Amino acid sequence: MRMLFLPLLMLPAVILGACTQTQADVERAQVRKADVQEKLAKELAGLVPGKPETCISQFPQKQSSGYGATILYRVNNGLVYRSDTVGGCEGIARGDILVTRTPSGQLCRGDIAQTFDQTSRFPTGSCSFGDFIPYRKP
Repeated sequence: MRMLFLPLLMLPAVILGACTQTQADVERAQVRKADVQEKLAKELAGLVPGKPETCISQFPQKQSSGYGATILYRVNNGLVYRSDTVGGCEGIARGDILVTRTPSGQLCRGDIAQTFDQTSRFPTGSCSFGDFIPYRKP
């Protein structure tokens, strides 16, 4: 009976140790974050941010791309909307499909989007939109 009890006492320590990040993990995450921020800055280079908007029209169709928790909607070469999301839609950066459901024909702050793997169609995450900040050519 004692032999079974000892491993059970050790289980929380093993689980906790498995969840702890090493310094190398932290450094890799910082490098990835810096890389994402650099790509985002490059994508918005030469564009000037405008006043945040609560909603944007879903039409005409916009090309979306992900940069960490930020989603960019490219309307044309002179207009890009940026939304900083809350949640887990980071998968669109690796090619996941972003799915939104809205009866109004608009994407609005607080709307929830889901991401799906392109091959398996399995859901991979969801997030809530923030404000939509227009970036325009000056």
